[in-house]
Parts: sequence; C-alpha cells; structure tokens
Amino acid sequence: MLPSRLSITGVFTGGPNLQRPVMLMQSAASSMCVSPKNPISVYLQLTLACSAAVWILIIWSGHLNMGYGLVIPAIMWCPAFAALFTSRLLGRELSSLLWRWPQPKYLAAAYFVPLAYASVAYGAVWALQLGGWNSEFVSLVADGLGLKGFPTWASFTLAIICMATGGVIQNVSMTLGEEIGWRGFLVPELAKRMSYTKTSLLSGLIWAAWHSPLLLFADYNVGTNRWYALGCFSFTCISMSFMLVWFSLKSESLWPAVLFHASHNVFFPIVFDNLTRNTGHTLMYTTVFGAAPACTSALFAFYFWTRREEVEQAPNKGLGLESRPCSGYARAS
Repeated sequence: MLPSRLSITGVFTGGPNLQRPVMLMQSAASSMCVSPKNPISVYLQLTLACSAAVWILIIWSGHLNMGYGLVIPAIMWCPAFAALFTSRLLGRELSSLLWRWPQPKYLAAAYFVPLAYASVAYGAVWALQLGGWNSEFVSLVADGLGLKGFPTWASFTLAIICMATGGVIQNVSMTLGEEIGWRGFLVPELAKRMSYTKTSLLSGLIWAAWHSPLLLFADYNVGTNRWYALGCFSFTCISMSFMLVWFSLKSESLWPAVLFHASHNVFFPIVFDNLTRNTGHTLMYTTVFGAAPACTSALFAFYFWTRREEVEQAPNKGLGLESRPCSGYARAS
C-alpha cells in the first residue's frame, strides 16, 4: 500500500523548532520517490533482479517444472512485483495499473482471438500433413473423465469444454502476474512516449527476451534447435504484443490481456499441441516454438495494426499515466 497522503500544513505549526519534523518527513518522502523520467528503466531493472533469482534456480536444476511446478507462478509474478514496487517508488496509486473492468466485448474478443489463430495454425498443419491427428490423446482424455457409458466423442467434448473454461480460469491466476507488469505498467509508460507500432514492437521484444534464458539454458523448449525455437517464439511474442497492446489501450484495462494470455496458454500447449501427433518434423511447425503459430499470429497482428488509429487518437486517456512523484506529503506553509 502507498503511504497515506497526510496533510502536514496546520499540524506542525508554531515556532521554528516544529518545522524540523516537517523537513525530515519531506526528506523521507523524497527518498522514496523516483524521477518520472526513468520509470521504465527502474521497472526493467527490478523485473530483471526479481526474475534472475528464479532463473538461476530453474537453470541450475535444468527443469522448468522443478519444485513440482511451483516456480512457474513465481517467475510469472516477477513482472507484477516489479510493477507494484516501481509504482510505490513513483508515488503512484495502484489504480494506475489499468485495473478497471473493461466492456464485455473486449473480454470476449480477447478470449477467442488466441483460439482463432491457434485453429488456423494447427488446421494448416493437419491439412498439409505436417502433423497427424492424435487419436490416442482423445481416448486418454475421454477415459480420464471416468464417465462410463459415455461415447468417446461426448466425453472428449466435455473435457475440452472444461479445459476451455476451468483451465483458462485457473491460468488467469498466473497470467495476471505477467500482465500487471507488461501491459499494466510497461505498455502505458511506452505509449506516452511512442506510437502504437513502436510500443508493440519494443514491449514484444522485451517480453521475448525475458523468456529467453529459460528457453536457451533450461528445458523451456520442445527439443528443436534452440536458436530456431527462440526465433519462432520471439516472432510469436511480438505478434501477440500487437494484439495485447491494442486490447490494453483500447479497453483501458489490463484484464483483456490477462484473459488473452490465459486463453493462449490453454489452447496451445494443453489442447492443440496434444491433439497433434508428431510425424517426424512436426515440432518444427507446432507449439509456440514452431513456425505455424508464428505465421498465423503475425496475420492476426497485421489486422490489429491496421486498426492502430483507434488507439493512437488518445493514447493517454484513462491509462493512469500521470506521475505524481514525491507528492505523498503536502508542503509545509
């Protein structure tokens, strides 16, 4: 929580000796503030410091799922912790992080867009016979529900519905951590300095770079050439960034990005990746480290880019970008 905005004027009044506490309190308040000229630098340094502590543990173990997977929420919440601490240093209210609830149409679109470009990507892989249909996974999921007497197709359909609802809701608890930082803090800061296009490119590059240590030095990959995987993954991150930035600026909220990110994390690794059978070189085209999602996400990103004027007309409106450095305490008279 931020310090209370206490009114000093009228409390410490009288002789000069009583002005000394006022000066001390103002000095303490100033020491907790950061120049409004460098909030992005402060945020990125804090994100790096927080993330590095978790990266070291994961790289040391060699496994992203070390600690029974409990480090995954930890790493995903590092951008949020950095954003919250930076906001405190800047003297900003936490409401500046785009907490407002958006119009339902933005949430609906954010949920279905990842499903759309994933469907196109994997549909192309199956149609071009770059990968096969994994009927074994279908049977495994259907049997896992334990609904004896249900036809396989009915059990599988129910399982997909559960993944698409409960799975996404469960994933929101983790993607919220990233999005508080990336789209709640970083994007609004970039948006008041540069265009939508540059904001999307730069935030996407930063987002991809943040993932790269685990991709290159741990097992956050699918076994293909790591530099190839990093190239495809980075391209996908930048393309997603064009969509996520558009949703954040248009809705003036981080929640569409949170839902978009959660939807993506469910439909790609949990649904479509498992539905696709490896026929030899399939992994070169599938998963977030393959070429197919990189291509289809780029097509969708281009569509959002054509609508850039909608978010560039008034990029600072309602984004809580006002910096109130060192204003936590009123000046003494």
